[in-house]
Amino acid sequence: MTQSFYSRTGKIWFDAACALFGLVVLSPLLFLVAFFVKLTSPGPAFFRQVRVGQFGRPFQIFKFRTMNESTSGSGPLLTAEGDARITPFGKWLRKSKVDELPQLINVLLGDMSLVGPRPEVPRYAGEYTDRQKKILLVKPGITGPSANLYEEQLLSGHLDKETFYLTTILPAKLEIDIAYCESVSLTEDVRLILQTFWKIFMRMRELQKPLQRTSQTQI
Repeated sequence: MTQSFYSRTGKIWFDAACALFGLVVLSPLLFLVAFFVKLTSPGPAFFRQVRVGQFGRPFQIFKFRTMNESTSGSGPLLTAEGDARITPFGKWLRKSKVDELPQLINVLLGDMSLVGPRPEVPRYAGEYTDRQKKILLVKPGITGPSANLYEEQLLSGHLDKETFYLTTILPAKLEIDIAYCESVSLTEDVRLILQTFWKIFMRMRELQKPLQRTSQTQI
């Protein structure tokens, strides 16, 4: 893993400054989304789950809740496209990635970075090989090189989702993340952040098209 000034010190300050700025600027949106999550389905506005962070330390990740709460208190760990547990508003949140914004809190708490490997649940992180455990040397990120894989779409076509995830999707994601961890740099982080914003912008445009077609039909 690289040991540049940025990876040792600069990344921490970059993350903290951007996360604080983001929370301040986006606070009206965050409050509005939290309100609509509560309004459109019973349960808390936020979803919290234990994930594995840097050096294998567990932490609580924050997201906006996008699914109906399980009456049994548990459910499948993987979510595929079309999952019946996803609420109508939650579907929009997941497609637009707005559900990930509360992780700016995780960044301020020091559990996460803006850019890095996506954090796994302990059950799946426990399956890592020695080589794959290299990603635990850096903080997990809100976005990262493997975050743009269309994971939910890939899972939707398989009956045994967990086996497909562990044997195909997860190893592919980890190889991408290992390559990132071996050359962490400000330039790459900025590139990935801009790439993520662009993909979110394009997804928002796609989500608006059905609404535009509906309004034109009514006219």
